Amino acid sequence: MLSRYRNLLSVICLLALFPAHTTVAAVPIPAPPSVAASGHLLIDFDSGRILSEHNSEQRLEPASLTKIMTAYVVLRELKAGNIQLSDKVLISKKAWQTPGSRMFIEVDKEVSVEQLLKGMIIQSGNDASVALAEHIAGSEETFANLMNNHAHRLGMLNSHFVNSTGLPDENHYTTPRDIVKVSEATIREFPEYYPWYAQLEYEFNGIKQHNRNQLLWRDKSVDGVKTGHTEAAGYCLVASAQRESMRLTSVVMGTSSEDARAKESLSLLNYGFRFFETHRLYDGGATLSRTRVWKGGKESLELGLEKALYVTIPRNQYANLKATLNIDAQRTAPIIKGQALGSVEVALGDETISSVPLIALEQIDEGGIFQILKDTILLWFE
Repeated sequence: MLSRYRNLLSVICLLALFPAHTTVAAVPIPAPPSVAASGHLLIDFDSGRILSEHNSEQRLEPASLTKIMTAYVVLRELKAGNIQLSDKVLISKKAWQTPGSRMFIEVDKEVSVEQLLKGMIIQSGNDASVALAEHIAGSEETFANLMNNHAHRLGMLNSHFVNSTGLPDENHYTTPRDIVKVSEATIREFPEYYPWYAQLEYEFNGIKQHNRNQLLWRDKSVDGVKTGHTEAAGYCLVASAQRESMRLTSVVMGTSSEDARAKESLSLLNYGFRFFETHRLYDGGATLSRTRVWKGGKESLELGLEKALYVTIPRNQYANLKATLNIDAQRTAPIIKGQALGSVEVALGDETISSVPLIALEQIDEGGIFQILKDTILLWFE
């Protein structure tokens, strides 16, 4: 009875974190727009809620969307200190003669890592991609292994890369869902470099080229990410946009033209921003409740979430959110920091829209013999 009472208090404390509002009647959300693409995805960056999708797990040719992963690997190497932006890269004949889009580097000349990165991200240079791959891994083939290792770590389980450029190969593929994962990882992990994806133009060797992402000119909320095109893949675009505190990422793969990929992407983004809103409900690591621990060096344990909890809901429905905190009945020391001891569930009406583990925010070791004996007796009465 005592433990049930304590749990009830925890639920009340959690619910009190929501401001009091009058319940608002739900307004039906229209169906997402029809998208003329082989596959597409629209997803909220913070909550991970998918707002529209079609063939989002289907393996498709990515064309130059590949360079999102290529750049990610290079940025990871920078962060690890294995390379520097100022490093000079000797341009090989293979890199120089790589077909497709180019930043126009010259064979046997030295070009900095920073210049090559910008030439790849802004100008979509295949030559820059190969030069960076060779500089980091010795060969493009070995670099592709690095790409696949990072893809696996990021959970991109339906992707496989055989080159750094996206030039066609039957064993080179990804999915809309997978390419979002590396795009979002880039935004999260490298905020100092991500603004390069919004740069409108870049000049190298006296040649100025424009960013191929037309949405950078059409919508100021768009700040990335990457275009792609081959005859086999069609026209592809990963777009990310932030309006106020809400960020959405869209992917369209296999559209019919440059204009079509921009039009379909903007249609998805406008739909998401118009009909949905994202809220940060609780911070990661913040104490949401305290609970009794038995047979431990401490009797009180702080509980919370590993990371911030976001939810994406239809607009004007925040007042209808309800949160419930569920704590495990048995909480006996030792307790390990990060150990799951229940859950936080958030519902909108009758639908549970999020359920995340409630974890121990601290470690509690086993108590002394007197504490263990005392709690053993108390538990008999429980």
